[in-house]
Amino acid sequence: MQPALAGGPLAAHVTASAAELLAAIARASDGWPEARGVAAQAQSLHDRAAPLAELSARAYERALGAEGGDYALGRAYADAAEPPLRIAETAADVAALAVHVAEHGDPARRADAVAAALIAVGCVRAAAELVAVNLTVSPGDERVRRLNVLAEEAARTAETARAARE
Repeated sequence: MQPALAGGPLAAHVTASAAELLAAIARASDGWPEARGVAAQAQSLHDRAAPLAELSARAYERALGAEGGDYALGRAYADAAEPPLRIAETAADVAALAVHVAEHGDPARRADAVAAALIAVGCVRAAAELVAVNLTVSPGDERVRRLNVLAEEAARTAETARAARE
């Protein structure tokens, strides 16, 4: 199944791409003793994010096609909130790894690591928005609060990566 053109699948693909970039930077960082381990961790994040595109698309399509009463619709949208939650968590992990890569990886690729961090932050925020708005949860919902905190932490993390370039 080709994932639907929607924000969740896009955020998952972009998160996976940012992780893939970090893996490439780590592999190219000669003389960095942790490079192989960091590359493996980045590849693991890529592998965690990539399937979330299809999961997100399927869950959202099921929610859009849900029929029945309020309970059935609410359950379908609650289920559709799960992939964006996982996308946000994975993207936050990518942002955190990007800081480490920016600080220790090949200095010539530091700006790429910072870019990966900033892109990952955008994916955290995008996924949080999907949960908060498109999936019809209340603003006081614990998932929304947790994702807002996660987005702010990821943004601070990305700023740490930017500071590493100076």
